[in-house]
Amino acid sequence: MKAEYIPPQYAEGAFNCPNCHVYAKQSWFYMAGAAHKDGYGSMYQNKQFLVSNCEKCDFPTIWLGEKIIFPIHSASEPPNSDLPDDIKLDYEEARTIANLSPRGAAALLRLAIQKLCAHLGQPGKNINADIKTLVANGLPPKVQEALDSVRVIGNDAVHPGAIDLKDDMVTVNKLFKLVNFITNKMITEPKEIDELYGSLPQEKIDGINQRDGTKENA
Repeated sequence: MKAEYIPPQYAEGAFNCPNCHVYAKQSWFYMAGAAHKDGYGSMYQNKQFLVSNCEKCDFPTIWLGEKIIFPIHSASEPPNSDLPDDIKLDYEEARTIANLSPRGAAALLRLAIQKLCAHLGQPGKNINADIKTLVANGLPPKVQEALDSVRVIGNDAVHPGAIDLKDDMVTVNKLFKLVNFITNKMITEPKEIDELYGSLPQEKIDGINQRDGTKENA
């Protein structure tokens, strides 16, 4: 079972590192430096800037207040490897800008959800209607609740790809998870089951087909 991705959070003791992506303990420090004036040196701390240092990769993440400013790429979870390539591009672009523009990232992720619904055989024009059909086809009903929770459907919903002035990093991280969750349930898991079934000896498959045929004729 895939471990849950824990996004970096201000002052938390452990999360998935933005650099190595491993869940690891973090040590926190104020950024310090040397000041030189009139030939004299002294140390100072700037408490606006914090550094979280990863125990796993020993690499720093730099924060300005509660916002990550280095590394520049998003600390959000990577895309599911089974996500179609064109949708993966939208996902990765959203990861790149998420720290600087959560609203822009959320708009890209809504577009990615729209495209994903189309890839799964839905019209791809109304996320609410598409997800409702996917739930009827086996997607867990909790997905629809997740969609409601991030305001991608409902009376106050924005259109896929549109900017919502209320979007923030909490919403963006839920949208990243939602894209991966739908991909896992509707693409990855069926593929894994097909691969498992296909690895059975042919005589076993023939026996299963015969059994199922007997059931149908009973």
